[in-house]
Amino acid sequence: MSSTDTTRTQSERADLTRSRILDAAISAFSESGLAGARTEQIAEAAGVNKALLYYYFKGKDALYAAAIDEVAERVVRNSMAAMLSASTAGEQVVMAALNHFDRIHSQPAFQSLMQQEMMRLHRGEENALAPLVEKVFRPMMTRLRESLAEGIRTRELIRADVWQIMYSAFGANVFYFLSAPMVGLVLQSNPLDRSAMEFRRKAAIEFLGQAIFTDRKHGARIAARVLKNTPMPPSREFKPRRFKTAAFNKRIGVDVK
Repeated sequence: MSSTDTTRTQSERADLTRSRILDAAISAFSESGLAGARTEQIAEAAGVNKALLYYYFKGKDALYAAAIDEVAERVVRNSMAAMLSASTAGEQVVMAALNHFDRIHSQPAFQSLMQQEMMRLHRGEENALAPLVEKVFRPMMTRLRESLAEGIRTRELIRADVWQIMYSAFGANVFYFLSAPMVGLVLQSNPLDRSAMEFRRKAAIEFLGQAIFTDRKHGARIAARVLKNTPMPPSREFKPRRFKTAAFNKRIGVDVK
């Protein structure tokens, strides 16, 4: 093996090790937060010793910053690719809304980290929202506003305030997941099991097709095409709380033993 091949192999191994550490860190920080996560546990989950973890990342804060950056990169790549694959400005908006719904349920680490950072901002603590805004939200919002403006200009989309359309499209997704525990209590069903999410996902996109397009038939075709071409990704299963009635526990699949 040549020295070049040896160097490449060592570099590849280093990249894989760093990637394992980041994956373990993202999981730990999303579940326990910056204060609660332990570097010893992260190292163990990554299959490395603590000294090697500190070789790649100089400290816990540096590891946390790298984890935030890695998750942000993944979100941007996925979201931008979804929008750029669309054929019209209106389809880009629908694709973005569907991608947002799928990201909430399939990438809980990002949602958890973002919520933790928002709480730190609310408490006046140092936080990592500024880089998240610059890396994730500003470019995504800018692209989305451009698509909405283009759709309105060509009369594919209704003439309305672009922020109101964004609040309606994305706010509905956020509310669905945030309100799920309360709605589950009210309806005595689990809004976050897969069949319920599939139904809500489809209903949300079909609603957009009717609500924001000037030609509802065109909007319905866009919604149907986007749903057909974008299968729902796998997600971490929601574990519903136990209720007092055995019949309800059995209906939603909770083991009461």
